[in-house]
Amino acid sequence: MRLLRRNPEIGIKVGDIMTRNFISAKPDIFLSDAIKLMAKNRVGSLILTEKDILKGILTERDIIWALSKKSIKELKDIQAIDICTRKITTIRPSADIYHAMVLMRKFKVRRLPVVLNKRIIGYLTEKDVLRIQPELFEIARQGYNILEQEEKFKRKKQRKQFSEGICEECGNYNLLYAQDGKLMCEDCIEEM
Repeated sequence: MRLLRRNPEIGIKVGDIMTRNFISAKPDIFLSDAIKLMAKNRVGSLILTEKDILKGILTERDIIWALSKKSIKELKDIQAIDICTRKITTIRPSADIYHAMVLMRKFKVRRLPVVLNKRIIGYLTEKDVLRIQPELFEIARQGYNILEQEEKFKRKKQRKQFSEGICEECGNYNLLYAQDGKLMCEDCIEEM
């Protein structure tokens, strides 16, 4: 069975649905002030910028991580830039919303800063996508599964049958393939 790659673009651009009025602060904001700002505006993340250049994103997860490592007294002198996420996946406003959702899934993020000429101009969240058209999540998931199936198909073609016998992983008698130094059946390899 050959899976065909189809053009998954939806036709809605990131710039059309992104949040333009996102909450931001300077990177040197103290963590306690950042938490208050996030609570006041009821947001789960804070964009850290300097002259409209993205420096980091402070998320609820970052704050929880800091709380698990330090006492509340120790957090008093910590700046947001010290614990924020600095390696950030961004997207252009001209990108199709489908590609944004694939990036979110690939990098396991719920937010994407929208950048144009190195300047942050917006912020795309899963909520933005849901607000416009909830069905987009299903479309993106289906397209992503097609690409994933193509990868499985390629790996399967590369495997060479070794012999028949007992699978070293599950103990069942089957056709065996060499995988990671073991002789395993196709089912066990697929579960990896």
